[in-house]
Amino acid sequence: MNIKNSILATAKKTIDLESSAISNLATLLTDDFANAVELIYSSKGRVIITGIGKSAIIANKIVATLNSTGTPAVFMHAADAIHGDLGLILQDDVVICISKSGNTPEIKVLIPLIKSANNKMIAITGNITSFLGQQADYVLNTFIEKEACPNNLAPTTSTTAQLVMGDALAIALVELRGFSSKDFAKYHPGGALGKRLYLRVRDLSSINEKPQVNMDTNVKQVIVEISEKMLGVTAVVEDGQIIGIITDGDLRRMLTKNEAFIQLTAKDIMSSNPKRIDENAMAVEALELMENNKITQLLVEHKGKYAGVVHIQDLIKEGII
Repeated sequence: MNIKNSILATAKKTIDLESSAISNLATLLTDDFANAVELIYSSKGRVIITGIGKSAIIANKIVATLNSTGTPAVFMHAADAIHGDLGLILQDDVVICISKSGNTPEIKVLIPLIKSANNKMIAITGNITSFLGQQADYVLNTFIEKEACPNNLAPTTSTTAQLVMGDALAIALVELRGFSSKDFAKYHPGGALGKRLYLRVRDLSSINEKPQVNMDTNVKQVIVEISEKMLGVTAVVEDGQIIGIITDGDLRRMLTKNEAFIQLTAKDIMSSNPKRIDENAMAVEALELMENNKITQLLVEHKGKYAGVVHIQDLIKEGII
């Protein structure tokens, strides 16, 4: 076997092993999982998630997922907790402790301190008979047969199982809360995903120039309007309503077909019934319309009247594309 085939075989073995371990997680679910979700859902406090080593890294990710889906969560490193950070835990907080073995020294020191404050504790562990498994109020079993590491040492499959269990918790809470796409957008206002959910056409078109001419505007003025407004397009408008559009492309085609064009007016070169979109539509709808029609600008309307232009560059700047 050459080195490339050997590398690919190792990768496939790793993926297959971890995939099998993840599939087995579903068989390990008990009422403790449902009870843990209900506990978090009904809690007046936050979720404090703690761990050490690689489990601490997984804890950080689960914290981020919970926060972004409507469940307030805070990470507390297990080692730091026993050196002063226990003050993070408030009266109504629920604590999730993550540990593969459930018997690490830091965890053994930390658990009695948590219990003495009467906070409810959820364990995510691969060893339900461990100290952690025995002391927790609810246990989420992330048992694995072996790590993907050939020496069965480096946390690989075990941390994947922890991560998936955390995702299962988060999504169960999303369902229970009825967390919607609007809620998601509220928590992700600066991200591309959030912008797809809340950014509207008017948010983009309102900061652009508003190029427009009427049917009788001569071609020279049409060129000036398109050039000055710098959107590569102008609307042809009568009584506030869009009746046509003239683009840079229309001007180029006009020049190739007409040697004497100075007498032409907007109505001679415009395209009738242009694609348009209401200003209250979502920006992502504008993108879809542009992509489907292979165009880079859309005319925008408000209550049937011309309201401006949205350009594909606007969508790019906002990270929609």
